[in-house]
Amino acid sequence: MGILSKGMAAGAALLIGSWAGAAMAQSGPDYFKGKTVNYIIATEPGGGYDTYGRLVCEFMQKHLPGSTFVVRNMPGAGNLLGANYIAASKPDGLTFGSFNTGLVYSQLTGNEGVKFDLTKMSWIGKAASDPRVVVVSANTNIKTFKELQDLKTRLKFSASGVGSASEVNTTMLVSALKLPIDVISGYSGNDDQLAIMRGEVQGVISSRSSFEPFVKEGKGRFLAQIGGSDTDVPQLSTLVDNEEAKKAIALVESQGDISRLTVGPAGIPDDILKTLRDAYAEATPIRSSSRRPRSSACRSTRSSATRLPLRSRRLSTSRRKWSPS
Repeated sequence: MGILSKGMAAGAALLIGSWAGAAMAQSGPDYFKGKTVNYIIATEPGGGYDTYGRLVCEFMQKHLPGSTFVVRNMPGAGNLLGANYIAASKPDGLTFGSFNTGLVYSQLTGNEGVKFDLTKMSWIGKAASDPRVVVVSANTNIKTFKELQDLKTRLKFSASGVGSASEVNTTMLVSALKLPIDVISGYSGNDDQLAIMRGEVQGVISSRSSFEPFVKEGKGRFLAQIGGSDTDVPQLSTLVDNEEAKKAIALVESQGDISRLTVGPAGIPDDILKTLRDAYAEATPIRSSSRRPRSSACRSTRSSATRLPLRSRRLSTSRRKWSPS
């Protein structure tokens, strides 16, 4: 090794050692006093991931006194932009966040856009298990899943970006169940609800928590549910006989079981990671809270580098009754 190479190696070791020493000097919650924590949400504002992410920030900030949590929405490329940003961040415990669990599929299939290894990232916690539901617009005449199966004309169902859990799960279920549905991807945040109200699409397969208010307001209708313990909606697995379809349903259910995760880059020191996990565990209200987080609880920014064109949010004043017949 040359003199220059030895010098560079020594310098790098010195920098790493000094940073680790500084981190150890402040351990536990004291480490976060006076520091800004960036919580990355890899979706547009307004959807289920955004809501849960803000609740996580609100309660973790409370349990890490002196810290300031800043929410940064970083949508794009089916959550890959936000997930890659988290993975590439300095492992100092000051940058972590949430992204779509469909990235499991992206890594397994060797998606070239994946710049991380989920098995090596620093897992902090899971806010909830969130069952999936098959939802149709209240403007349709469809009342049951059987009626959906028996349609002679095709419907349009919305999904998030290509490669997201929403897009993969919807496409997989439509194929396995042979449903008369065309999947339209590219809807982020609550754009899918607006699209249903505008009549662009007639349904969606999404998380129950995201669409519960939508259905209660009379804008949509649950036809079937995947996972969860709710008894007001039939379980999709009980409505099909095909074994391959049941396997697809089970896979989608497993995705719901690990939803609403919080994760940081690989290599966060054990002491700092334990502190984050403890703060997350103490923030138990996020597990049962159904309210929207206070807007003043955490600061919020949106990455201009990942700003994407949004569909028009102006809704039609007339709600045309849509019929598949």
